[in-house]
Amino acid sequence: MFTKILIANRGEIACRVAATARRMGVRTVAVYSDADASAKHVAACDEAVHIGGSAPKDSYLQWQRILDAAKATGAQAIHPGYGFLSENEAFANACAEAGLVFIGPPASAIQAMGLKAESKRLMESAGVPLVPGYHGADQDPQMLQHEADRIGYPVLIKASAGGGGKGMRAVEKAEDFAAALASCKREAINSFGSDAVLVEKYAQRPRHIEIQVFGDTHGNCVYLFERDCSVQRRHQKVLEEAPAPGMTPELRQQMGLAAVAAARAVNYVGAGTVEFIVEQPPEGGMRFYFMEMNTRLQVEHPVTEAITGLDLVEWQLRVASGEPLPLTQEQLHIDGHAIEAR
Repeated sequence: MFTKILIANRGEIACRVAATARRMGVRTVAVYSDADASAKHVAACDEAVHIGGSAPKDSYLQWQRILDAAKATGAQAIHPGYGFLSENEAFANACAEAGLVFIGPPASAIQAMGLKAESKRLMESAGVPLVPGYHGADQDPQMLQHEADRIGYPVLIKASAGGGGKGMRAVEKAEDFAAALASCKREAINSFGSDAVLVEKYAQRPRHIEIQVFGDTHGNCVYLFERDCSVQRRHQKVLEEAPAPGMTPELRQQMGLAAVAAARAVNYVGAGTVEFIVEQPPEGGMRFYFMEMNTRLQVEHPVTEAITGLDLVEWQLRVASGEPLPLTQEQLHIDGHAIEAR
């Protein structure tokens, strides 16, 4: 186990990581901006290093300063929290080059899951169910229109490098496709620097259900059940609930095994979340399709902790230090119900 880690984040998640580290006897180093000199996360850690101006681009996104702070304080590993540098493969690589452990997945896994189109092609080869759609490299507008016509309306246009609902448009009929595509591409290039899109069947009566997965460096991978994130506003999650209402043991196992297959396809290590769209057709039953994978600890991880009785940050530290997963799939169970609102 590490003796000291640096937490490359601020606020609630930095305090959260610091609390687990303290319980485990691991010393912590905080980093802070001008605005956060008196912040709670600074007081929660054993040491603190100033890394720049109040704007995140001048401090929390300055990863060379973070690496320098880790080396100067003798930290052996860096926990990125969520947001900021948590899904930045260049930072993960830089940690390795500096002789520091990145408490997260390999940079290759972050890269593989970072682009929606690329990740979906990878998932298809791994046998993970996908929404019917087009995820190819050819971005000719006429070809994309042809693919939308083939899939059948309504369809959803999504920025390949996107997230948070940006660069996303639902199209109800063929004559509206060209204008929606142009609008989507404009927003995508402005938000993500790439106007590449994918086109998918727009699921009717959808639910958004995600599976918490965990892998280690010994080849083990488990799923820690599901969170229902269907209550959203502008494609941003508002409520997260675990376990998902109406989930059957059979569907839970099917989705869990699919999530593990997704993680194994990229040799995943640490905490990750595989997100699925679950369709509830009028004739009954539920069908699920891979949407994306978040290669970090999620904001909503506490609901999973509440129903499993586990500390996922502890698992992160143990796995990152080279230990095997603390439990097998057969030893994991659901106890109770939890809801998080944000």
